[in-house]
Amino acid sequence: MMTLAQILSGIEQGRFPAPDAGVTVVPAPSSGATAAVLALTGHHVIAADVDPAWVAERIPERDLTAPMNPPFLRAMEELTGRRVNAVDAMLVAEAITDPAEREASVAGLVEVTDRDHPRVRRALRYRDDVRVHTEDNGGVVIIGRGLAGRLECAVEVPEDRHGNGEGRRLARAVRALIPAPYVWAQITPGNAASLRAFLAAGFRPVGSEALLVD
Repeated sequence: MMTLAQILSGIEQGRFPAPDAGVTVVPAPSSGATAAVLALTGHHVIAADVDPAWVAERIPERDLTAPMNPPFLRAMEELTGRRVNAVDAMLVAEAITDPAEREASVAGLVEVTDRDHPRVRRALRYRDDVRVHTEDNGGVVIIGRGLAGRLECAVEVPEDRHGNGEGRRLARAVRALIPAPYVWAQITPGNAASLRAFLAAGFRPVGSEALLVD
């Protein structure tokens, strides 16, 4: 049976499930969340320990919206005993591999080794192998293993530096810091400024997701 990790790996490389208005049910991910619902172009993925028949009973055939709508997500919450954390856009980007470009992209960032740092503690709630980099002006880059072991990132821009390209610069720095070929970002669709920053930094949108967490 296909796993969520295999599906995500395929997406990283540009291989998506067929846009056939179908729903693929795979086992719950081994890390990062108890369950997940992914919306891709013309296809949905339900990653949870559920009977496919249970899913089919609650999703009208060839309905391209039902799996991400409140009634189905609420049913998933009741079944798993977890809550939907958010519905986010999923973006993915390739690592920057040119040495000179990497060096320029990470200039000014220093890794935080204190595991009790507030940003580290927060990131450890949802991710493994967390690494945090900060800069003197307050910018923060967080990288760690999340859903199904994929490499995920987030950035934090100080309020007094909004609107000057800082988010784009930090998102690009992520691509130079990662120890893997690809990295993911999950962004609330309403956060247009963050979406613009990640897109400008070379991330590409691939779908949306709802994670069910403790």
